Amino acid sequence: MNQREIFLKHVAQTSPAPLALEIVKAEGSRLFDAAGKEYIDLIGGISVANTGHRHPAVLKAIQTQLDAYLHIMVYGEFVETPQVKYAQLLSSHLPATLDSVYFTNSGAEAVEGAMKLAKRVTNRPQIIAFDRSYHGSTQGALSIIGDEYWRNAFRPLLPGILHEQYGSFEMLQRITTDTACVIAETVQAEGGILPPSPEWMQALRARCNETGTLLVLDEIQAGFGRTGKLWGFEHFGIVPDILLLGKALGGGMPLGAFISSREKMFLLADAPVLGHITTFGGHPISCAAGMAAMEVLIREKMMDDVKRKEDLFRSLLIHPAIRQVNSFGLWLALKFDSFDTNKCVIDRCIDKGVLTDWFLFAADSLRISPPLMISEEEIRLACQVILEAIDS
Repeated sequence: MNQREIFLKHVAQTSPAPLALEIVKAEGSRLFDAAGKEYIDLIGGISVANTGHRHPAVLKAIQTQLDAYLHIMVYGEFVETPQVKYAQLLSSHLPATLDSVYFTNSGAEAVEGAMKLAKRVTNRPQIIAFDRSYHGSTQGALSIIGDEYWRNAFRPLLPGILHEQYGSFEMLQRITTDTACVIAETVQAEGGILPPSPEWMQALRARCNETGTLLVLDEIQAGFGRTGKLWGFEHFGIVPDILLLGKALGGGMPLGAFISSREKMFLLADAPVLGHITTFGGHPISCAAGMAAMEVLIREKMMDDVKRKEDLFRSLLIHPAIRQVNSFGLWLALKFDSFDTNKCVIDRCIDKGVLTDWFLFAADSLRISPPLMISEEEIRLACQVILEAIDS
């Protein structure tokens, strides 16, 4: 059997038709398959490779940590330098009320930890989430996913979950003194890049303040410069009570985090002790890689070009078949008339050497979330391929 056949037989499948590309190397904004074919990567591992694949500084940090130690003890027991330094770096670039970092294995685990923390802090039973939201596929995170298609097969799920319309001012009155937290994506990703109005986001923050409800912002995709600022919430003039990070947090290594104040976070350490615990969360290699990537993002001023690159994509991607373009930073959704049309364009793009995909709650839309260091030349070439794929 070849590698593809072995993959289909022995690696648990997540869909009936995986892309099944056999990638053997990645560098910058490019991927290379086993046959030597080269692809411009417009997905970036779903907003993971923000600083590009295999940035030299990230590789150096990984090698340095490899020479020191790998896993040594469950999270939170030992003083592990990569965790400490990265938590300090993150805190130094966040508001003062977000000064305590709990590193996890993934974004989904960060969501789980935040839900537990909100209930622990408020002693309230209810959580409000939003339609067309995505927060992960574990049981708790699945309970707050904003689409019944994805939830139904796995019921019963967590009780006390309300799903409301994202951006609705009317829903704000559903937030009461029974609500432990409101969990919202700062920009709805899988809905097809849907930012809220600043007025709604500020009203949401105000209503949470009025009712003593914690505001949890999911920036697992929106964080680390994707929107043109380090954190998406900076566009809206608010600060969350809990911030969720993942994806680009690890610089290409698996890592997530939920971040809050030390006062709130310490409640997970007592009554009961070990209120949230993880063996591999905040793995030293992942923290070393993530810190190096964040330093690169800031040092190389990658965010400075995000708006210009967004505008370049928008100026080039004009075609009668593209019904709408949603964007927020270097993060775009091209809307077609149907999933079938979109999937045909995606498949043709891949054939022509441009890797892209669709969105969970916007299957008619093509995803663009490349590494932030993608060049202007690569953008122009990728857009040319997309337009050719539409016309094929």
